[in-house]
Amino acid sequence: MAEPSVYDFSAVSIDGKPADLASQRGKVLLIVNTASACGFTPQFGGLEQLWKDYAAQGLVVVGFPSNEFGGQDPKANSEIASFCQLNYGVSFPMMGKVKVNGADAHPLWKWLKGEKPGFLGTEGIKWNFTKFLVGRDGQVIKRYAPNDEPAKMRADIEAALKA
Repeated sequence: MAEPSVYDFSAVSIDGKPADLASQRGKVLLIVNTASACGFTPQFGGLEQLWKDYAAQGLVVVGFPSNEFGGQDPKANSEIASFCQLNYGVSFPMMGKVKVNGADAHPLWKWLKGEKPGFLGTEGIKWNFTKFLVGRDGQVIKRYAPNDEPAKMRADIEAALKA
């Protein structure tokens, strides 16, 4: 049986439509758990810049809002989408709000954490804006901490796009 990949998962887009990650096959994905009222929220601007700079080469940034950390994204999906667009010009794909930890965590997030555990081997997502870089083969390349600025990922993204 084939090794599981990101393409085995689906989600629901922020506007309520099914979003099958298999539709992104062959692309490099940067998957991020986001929040609208977090100290790291300005990273939306950097993520949007990465999307603009590398989309033509095959990068897809995918945001997954989560309200798990400090209740920093309590609003409805429609309000989150509006906030991201108005304040940061977000045009990359955003999914509906999910849980990223615990028994109710979205299956994609369970898989991502298992593929690339965090600091000292812990799997749990510690805060908003944890990021996972996924290669064209659908496998996780690297996990980034919430305080890792999007601009600092450029070399890794460029390497993944060339692979």
